[in-house]
Amino acid sequence: MSDPKFCTACATPLARIELAEDGGPKSRLRCPACGWTHWNNPTPVLAAIIEYRGQVLLARNAAWPHKMYALITGFMEAGETPQEGIAREIKEETNLDASALNLVGVYDFQRMNQVIIAYHAVADGEVRLSPELVDYRLYDLAKLRCWPAGTGYALADWLRTRGHEPQFMDWPRPAEPAAGTAPAAS
Repeated sequence: MSDPKFCTACATPLARIELAEDGGPKSRLRCPACGWTHWNNPTPVLAAIIEYRGQVLLARNAAWPHKMYALITGFMEAGETPQEGIAREIKEETNLDASALNLVGVYDFQRMNQVIIAYHAVADGEVRLSPELVDYRLYDLAKLRCWPAGTGYALADWLRTRGHEPQFMDWPRPAEPAAGTAPAAS
C-alpha cells in the first residue's frame, strides 16, 4: 500500500514534517494546514495453521503464481477478537469449523507493514473453498517446508512444538502474495 498523498481531513497535500513525539523528534507525513498525521501503523493480519484430519491444510490463492500454497490468512474486522477473526476466516475460506484455536505467536512482517497473529486451529467439516482460493493440499508434518518470511516463521515455530525441526525452502524474492502469506512446497 502506498502512502496517502492528501490529508483525509482537509485534502491539503501532505508533507514530511518532523515533530517531537514521545521518543524524540519523528518525521511523518503530516498536513501542514490542519496538523493531521498519517501514523502508518502496521495492520494486524490473522493466520491459521489448520490441522485437518491429521494433516496441515495449505491453500493457493487465485491471484498467485502456480504451485504457491500457504496458510489461510485474513484481516481482522472491527469489533472481533483475533480468535473470532481467525475462526471466521477459516470458515469463509475453507468452510471448515475450528474446534480448537491456540496462539502460535505474533510475527513482524515489516515489508508489508503487517503484524501477523498466528494460530494453530483444529478444524473439521467438508472443505469448500471460497472463490478467492483455487486449490488446497494436505501435508504430513514431516513433508512441510517453511518459507523465510511472515507466516513461514509461524509454521516453523509450530512444527518445533510437534517435534519436527523445520526445513526452510530457498525462496527468490519476486512479487509476493498479499496478507502475510508466502509459498509452501508443493
